[in-house]
Amino acid sequence: MQRLKQVSVPVQNLIRHSTHLDRDVLIDIYLPPLSPDDKAVSLLLINDGQDLPKFHFDQLLAELYEQKAIEPVLCVGIHCSADRKMEYGTANVLDYKGRGAKARSHQQFVLNELLPYIIENFGNDFKEKAYAGFSLGGLSAIDTVWHYPEYFSKAAVFSGSLWWRSNDLQNGYNENTDRIIHKLIREGSYKPGLKFYFTTGSLDEKMDRNNNGVIDSIDDTLGLIEELEKIGYRNGTDIRYINYEDGKHDVKTWGKAMPDFLKWGWGKSVVSSQ
Repeated sequence: MQRLKQVSVPVQNLIRHSTHLDRDVLIDIYLPPLSPDDKAVSLLLINDGQDLPKFHFDQLLAELYEQKAIEPVLCVGIHCSADRKMEYGTANVLDYKGRGAKARSHQQFVLNELLPYIIENFGNDFKEKAYAGFSLGGLSAIDTVWHYPEYFSKAAVFSGSLWWRSNDLQNGYNENTDRIIHKLIREGSYKPGLKFYFTTGSLDEKMDRNNNGVIDSIDDTLGLIEELEKIGYRNGTDIRYINYEDGKHDVKTWGKAMPDFLKWGWGKSVVSSQ
């Protein structure tokens, strides 16, 4: 990997054809500044990579590096397609409308096409690998990390679509059994080394399907954290959760949350988990 002489974050815009998705995928590579003393960098994949320039992700990274706030992280923004609701979701379980039908293909693109390309062209000694996403892209990220801990050690979910359900609200929906990602984690087991980052905004939405006074975005996130705790993960150690009172379901809020996530994951005092 090229070693840069000053703090800057060059961005390489690439197109990779995916056999699994049968389409070209746009990816943006945000290169970290390195010095001769730096050891292997970490890798962060981010779904909905087309949103990153909207909050000037390259400048945000450059400021953190300038402040010496984070260790080097190679960030890869994966652009979604027009078929986003089919390509994102839980890879092995469709939602009640049949959405997520291509989520398995997207996951295989990430694991079998994108990762090998990045490793071959940008370094084969990554300190650790993480996966993040916004909204439905966040659900896709945590689903992949959960099922492939041999690849990833961190998942970040910004205003995640954790409501993703196997049954319609009007068709006997049961919150305890029909939220898909909650069920997958409930039926799983503790996987050493995994860490989870969640954000929500109090203005994410207005829906409150169980009428408990808490909007679903927050309710579903707290519910998933509870499921993780039940199988052994520790809130505050393995899990970090922040709700922004003025936060909305939008790019501006996710950009506001991003520096805290990066410092949580790769702050100068953070010891990598793998």
